[in-house]
Amino acid sequence: MEPSSSYFRHTKIIATLGPATESKDMLAKLILAGVDILRLNMAHASHQWVDDAMWFIREASSEVGRHVGVMMDVKGPEIRTGKVDAPIELKVGDRFELHIESAEPTGDAPAVSVNYPGLPGDLAVGTVVLIDSGLIRMRVIDKDDAHVLCEVLTPGAIGSKRHINLPGVFVNLPCLTAKDEMDLQAGVRAGIDFVALSFVRQAEDIRVLRRFLDGLGSSAKIIAKIEDQAGVRNMRDIIREADAIMVARGDLGIEIDYHRLPLVQTELVAACQAEGKPVIIATHLLETMISSPMPTRAEISDVSNAIREQADAVMLSGETTVGAYPLESVQVMKNIIESIEPSVSGALNRTIVLKEPKSKMLRSAAVLAQELGNSSIVVFTRSGFLAYVLGALRARGVPIYAFTDVESVFRQLLLPWGVEPFLMEFSDDPELTICNALNTLKAKNWCQPGSWQVVITNALAHDKIIDTLQLRQVS
Repeated sequence: MEPSSSYFRHTKIIATLGPATESKDMLAKLILAGVDILRLNMAHASHQWVDDAMWFIREASSEVGRHVGVMMDVKGPEIRTGKVDAPIELKVGDRFELHIESAEPTGDAPAVSVNYPGLPGDLAVGTVVLIDSGLIRMRVIDKDDAHVLCEVLTPGAIGSKRHINLPGVFVNLPCLTAKDEMDLQAGVRAGIDFVALSFVRQAEDIRVLRRFLDGLGSSAKIIAKIEDQAGVRNMRDIIREADAIMVARGDLGIEIDYHRLPLVQTELVAACQAEGKPVIIATHLLETMISSPMPTRAEISDVSNAIREQADAVMLSGETTVGAYPLESVQVMKNIIESIEPSVSGALNRTIVLKEPKSKMLRSAAVLAQELGNSSIVVFTRSGFLAYVLGALRARGVPIYAFTDVESVFRQLLLPWGVEPFLMEFSDDPELTICNALNTLKAKNWCQPGSWQVVITNALAHDKIIDTLQLRQVS
């Protein structure tokens, strides 16, 4: 974010790295423009690219004096068609065959292989199969152990390696593929802060990933991408298990009825806020800005809706990977956020269940800071927990300045709504730590002399450590 005496941006911006933005020069511009987290999409990335990207990101951050988090997005379970020599043209009513890779086509219809040997077992006659991001629809009319015969419902051409969606079908694929595991090893070596897992269907998928990351010695936070019916059905269990949620609207809009997508988005955002977990809105937010310097009016409304729902972050994909206007896309995001945020109700999030007394103290801090006006909350944390809860409380108009002496936690605090993190050494003397923090804020123009700050910290009282909520005036 960027300090301003009049405006503080609560909603975070995530941008995906790609050919349009991977140079150090463009990275520096993106970071200065206000991007909070950079996403590495592993669908088409090499491990060397990950190493190079991470080096460029850290170098660019150091040069411009503003740090960003890094999210690795791994593919997860994915069903794709095999290679074809030339695109297969299909008309409505045509027969088309899908067969597993170890079997030969029957020869009764045009055919393509699929990379998932369990496909015939998972499908029933009458099931709808979607190919190429839902552009081609088919219905299963017959099958055996190795072949699935379909009737074409919508015309089109099938090329190589096209993505297959099976709405409503629980696919028995492992949540982490061998490629995902190798990608994660490379990411952990490079120092990623977040891992986004695609097609999360159940809470156990998150536990599997957590065990794998633990085995690598990584404390990266896990973002569960909800993008099919199973993920929606199990959303509450997944939200409890994950560190954050991404509403991945691309595949989600194929897997469920497209007209229900706004309802599911709203439900996911509300469920995340009730659990105090960050939520990211992704896909197609400014899609036309891949080739246009201006968004459509509908896109402006879509981003505005995400801000009004108080999502923690909005994400750019194609706009910043292959788009002609990556910097402009970030600026458009910032402009919409700056216009819409002040119009959103300042009411605190009352759906979150705060169990610990210290968490309830945080709500009191948020109320106090809002009533003071022109105030912020200063919090000291080594795990990030307190700052994540403060962000989840949604105290609009109240910056949350989170100080930590743990570098990995510092970058993970770039995700939650309204949190501005600072990396600072803590003193053995709590009073000195507070003074150093307030001096840092004043020196960097994050708060003005004479303003009142609500400070949450530990204090020593007769050799006992107690939790305190203090009111401090910046001198």
